[in-house]
Amino acid sequence: MRRSKLKQRDFMHIRQATEIDIATIAPLVIAFRKELAKLKNHELCLSESEAHSELKSYFNKKYSIFVAEDELHQIIGYLVCKIEEDVVWAESIYVIPEYRRQQIASSLYEQVEKTAKELGNDTVYNWVHPNNDKIIKFLEKHGYNVLNLIELRRPYEKELNKKNIKIGKHKFKY
Repeated sequence: MRRSKLKQRDFMHIRQATEIDIATIAPLVIAFRKELAKLKNHELCLSESEAHSELKSYFNKKYSIFVAEDELHQIIGYLVCKIEEDVVWAESIYVIPEYRRQQIASSLYEQVEKTAKELGNDTVYNWVHPNNDKIIKFLEKHGYNVLNLIELRRPYEKELNKKNIKIGKHKFKY
């Protein structure tokens, strides 16, 4: 069933998720992980039980999970927020494709920024895959910039590094 797009006047609600929401959020986690895998040029088959386990681990570690609900109280997006000491990390953010570009991700992100401010911080930290143009543009639009982190690792098994990229003076297979 295709969902209709939200209009500015339609209802959308952001709230803190609870463990009761795990079954509803799990399909969104699966979709998020599949999108991330495509950025790394490989397929991912995350099972429903693996998504449940991932979400349970977030709750066990006391991460905050914010969800966006539509006018029918269906969860249409989520954001996982990790707090280490007083540093706030946006671990993952996902909005169902047909609801994108309607300020839902921005509304979710505002909750994480509010959490950071409550802890006395000006910013939220993000790990971003360099191919993830959507989140890079999203974060730039919200005033975020490259800080100082580059992840260096060996390629995953079956991961194809087809192109070269340059970061500063360094060239990498990517």
